[in-house]
Amino acid sequence: MSDLDDERQRIREQKKQELQERLENGDVPGSDDGTNAESTPSEPIAIEGQDHLESVVDSHSVVLVDCYADWCGPCQMLEPTIEALAAETDAAVAKVDVDRHQRLAQQLGARGVPTLVLYADGEPVERMVGAQNRATLENLIEQHS
Repeated sequence: MSDLDDERQRIREQKKQELQERLENGDVPGSDDGTNAESTPSEPIAIEGQDHLESVVDSHSVVLVDCYADWCGPCQMLEPTIEALAAETDAAVAKVDVDRHQRLAQQLGARGVPTLVLYADGEPVERMVGAQNRATLENLIEQHS
């Protein structure tokens, strides 16, 4: 487990160094359109399977995963918040359609929808069921950023 922690720390340091170099060279992330496309996408990522989710979680230090269903009223109510969090926070936001990816949803512990799972440094650190308000989600992301 310590080897995995060491590897994650090495990756974080490498990303930090790359960002520092970009800033020093005047390449300010998001300066042109208000997004930071290199480090975190400004729109939710539609997850296409377990491997895709693992890749997203490994590529970003903080990932909020929204397990949703198109027919779910609370999921639809949460959608504008999810999109705003993707656009305005340092977290990557991923969406898992529980109807299309039932096994993955089960692995994420989604027994009801919406289920939100927050990953920090590749590990799940928070799990919430039901629609959450924006401030709650922003605070959780900030705690783990």
